[in-house]
Amino acid sequence: MIGPIEKDQRRFRQIVHGTIRRDLKRYVSSGDLIGGGERGAVSIPVPQIDLPHFTFGSGEGVGRGAGEGDEPSEGEAGENEGQHILEVEVGLDELAKILGEELELPDIRPRGEASITAEHQRWSGIRRVGPESLRHFKRTYREALKRQISSGLYDPANPVIIPVRDDRRYRSSQVRRRPESRAVIIHMMDVSGSMGTEQKEIVRIEAFWIDTWLRHQYKSIETVYIVHDAVAREVSQHDFYHLRESGGTKISSAYQLCLEVIKSRFGSGEWNIYPFHFSDGDNWSSKDTSTCVDILRSEVLPRSNLFCYGQVRSAYGSGQFKRDLDQSLPGEERLVTSAIADREGILGSIRDFLGKGR
Repeated sequence: MIGPIEKDQRRFRQIVHGTIRRDLKRYVSSGDLIGGGERGAVSIPVPQIDLPHFTFGSGEGVGRGAGEGDEPSEGEAGENEGQHILEVEVGLDELAKILGEELELPDIRPRGEASITAEHQRWSGIRRVGPESLRHFKRTYREALKRQISSGLYDPANPVIIPVRDDRRYRSSQVRRRPESRAVIIHMMDVSGSMGTEQKEIVRIEAFWIDTWLRHQYKSIETVYIVHDAVAREVSQHDFYHLRESGGTKISSAYQLCLEVIKSRFGSGEWNIYPFHFSDGDNWSSKDTSTCVDILRSEVLPRSNLFCYGQVRSAYGSGQFKRDLDQSLPGEERLVTSAIADREGILGSIRDFLGKGR
């Protein structure tokens, strides 16, 4: 039976989830939900929420609804407290479910036999021997009660139950092996001079939500970060979002490094592979763009569940690269391209990328 406290807590969570769902676009565009993800949860700023309750009056018979009363006019100082912001902690798994419901994202179907066998321990058994720390009190009490009743030692007037050694029962675990899919996310970003602070912030926000959804779909997941200007290199998560270079742009360097990472570390059939590339669409030459198309067509796409290219609008970027990919690889199911004009376009881009369920 659910008590009143549990009902209030459940109702509170429903209100919080409704608030997040209603204002999801604002939360995403502002980046308010990012941070603290290492703990498996994020703190969400929502208006103070009060569950319905009765309030006793002063008994003086004067006040709102019982007379004319006096209250400050608009603009005057008052004695009432203003609206407070409440920090509510929501798990990343809950956040992913809200995102999936709002964008109507299908669950991902891992490809082929891309799975490993993992061991899972479950405390579901009972044994007669074991350490005292695992003793099952209820089962032990039940065995002692049955023994005393059957032997005529139980006295209803003095219901004292004293377990003996044979009555003791202990929890035991069972190890089960079951298939578990695993995946790798390879984030690539252009850090040349044309990618400014705002463009990088858009990438950071979108990558957070992409990671949140994919971690909800896969139990085992790894992330690789690659940055490039004219040369590509693998970096840490912190450097991925804070590096800024002033050189030119050679996108093929990132695709070539991505391929090397896949072959050397994720080349077996056990991995579901998700490369994501973000750029403002400038590449140094059409020849290099042709090289990118060749690498994608012959090497990266056949190895990937999905390859996603997000083009962030920049005052200095031409946006040509997305058009080239769309024209060179028409109808390619494993390639998804998306134009991101500003922060308002992040949710639509996420739907473009993850809406196929691949």
